[in-house]
Amino acid sequence: MGEPAPQTYVYKHVAGCEIGLDLYRGGQGLAPPLVVCVHGGALIGGARQGYPPPHLLHALCSFACVASVDYRLAPETKLPEIVRDLYDALAWLRERAPGLCGADTSRLAVLGGSAGGYLTLMAGLAEPRPCALVALYGYGDLTGTWYSRPDPFYCRMPEVSQEDAFGSVGCAAISSASFTGSRRGPFYLYCRQHGLWPHYVAGWNPDAEPARFRPYEPVHRVTADYPPTMLLHGDADTDVPYAQSVAMAEALKGAAVKHELVTFAGAGHGFDQDPHAAATQEATARVKAFLRHHLRVAERDAV
Repeated sequence: MGEPAPQTYVYKHVAGCEIGLDLYRGGQGLAPPLVVCVHGGALIGGARQGYPPPHLLHALCSFACVASVDYRLAPETKLPEIVRDLYDALAWLRERAPGLCGADTSRLAVLGGSAGGYLTLMAGLAEPRPCALVALYGYGDLTGTWYSRPDPFYCRMPEVSQEDAFGSVGCAAISSASFTGSRRGPFYLYCRQHGLWPHYVAGWNPDAEPARFRPYEPVHRVTADYPPTMLLHGDADTDVPYAQSVAMAEALKGAAVKHELVTFAGAGHGFDQDPHAAATQEATARVKAFLRHHLRVAERDAV
């Protein structure tokens, strides 16, 4: 199974930073739908290269064109600008993807994992609304105790000093960085050990200024016109609590939004990375079926 080859574009220049995306031509027929993929990394690290993983990319390319997008990273860039980057990427793709890969961008879905799952849920608030969303082990709440208080799981790890944490990040805006290659991992670990992720990513105090977070918490903003949504989560996740997807499903149910919550018993964070694992194969099949349905892909248009 050969790796699909993307075309790379810069969709935005801001603050001396180029922000890019990879566009994969997929599907069959004259105008396949478009699936926009958003990488994870706690909004602190990560990059579009390698996301989605090859097995999921191949599944998506069987019926759609696929775009994988970067966005500026925290703490150098704060939450409102990060979300704005995502919305600008969606707008750029709606305008440009039809000419670049032949995609029908009136049939657009967004998919992401972890922090990319959070941004996927934020994409459900963009205008025009995507046709469907798929959030893998994502979250819709930023100010709950899971993120705004020291995390017991991460507190069992060797303590990261403030000096080491801030020594792993910088001042200039960046739009891609691996946790390992750029040493940004210590900053994330420091934030989780001290319950400071909302403060440093958004720039606001979640206890003193909770209202400032509300526009960026999808769980509180679901309305009847929110897109159909699939949530996939392992119930043994030690990074993003399974309860985050449960709460999002409850909000969707309360607004009568079509949704599916797919629970993977005993699975942890990133359970879908091993292409040979049964959970990965089930998740991939469910995602493909959900997106094909909501993007109105006919049997003759998919391989």
